[in-house]
Amino acid sequence: MVRHKYREEKEKAMAQVKNIPSVCLTADMWSSLTMESYLGVTCHYTDSTTELGSVVLGVSKFPKSHTADNIKEALSELISDWGLTGSVAAMVTDNAANMVSAIQKLGLRHLPCFAHTINLIVKRAVEEHEVMADIHSRARRVVSYFRSSTKATEKLILAQERMGRQPLKLLQEVDTRWNSTHDMLQRLIDLREPVGAALASLANFVYADFDIISESLEVLAPFKYATEELSGEKRV
Repeated sequence: MVRHKYREEKEKAMAQVKNIPSVCLTADMWSSLTMESYLGVTCHYTDSTTELGSVVLGVSKFPKSHTADNIKEALSELISDWGLTGSVAAMVTDNAANMVSAIQKLGLRHLPCFAHTINLIVKRAVEEHEVMADIHSRARRVVSYFRSSTKATEKLILAQERMGRQPLKLLQEVDTRWNSTHDMLQRLIDLREPVGAALASLANFVYADFDIISESLEVLAPFKYATEELSGEKRV
């Protein structure tokens, strides 16, 4: 039943892109919570009315090593299967060397994901600013402490309840997730008082450090807005 429905929907999707002379593909590799790798590819195009359309070509398990040749082979098979050989104007991926090389080996034009590029700019800026890099590192340690300690988390929740606040958890930065640096620092600022109550030393944080974090958030905010706008479904 499921396979039949899949074939039915795929035939409809193939009919959508069949007569489109030029399309753009986006591709990304990611891992599930069980550490299984997947390759996802989406096709973007404009129809005769210039209406933007998108079709997911596939989200398939990728058990092989993530080499450029293996990625190229998987992409080539998918493009051929959908009858898009010769119709792909460009492919958008992150800036990972293996992805870039795979697209080049296919003989296609590669375009770096703008949102991912912005994320790299922010990460590099934080790393190269001595004061911010130090505060960023200490902020990560504070968050990691609370997220890895049940007792500390209970203290944080209790501190918020005593202040009449709806309990929130600290957010851990994730290297591959856009805006997670901003979100981690913003939540730390938001929970500044209850965190201080739950952790007396606050990893040697002082008021001046929180001032720097607040100023940094003002700088990071436009980048967060830009990546969210660029990541919208209709922003291709």
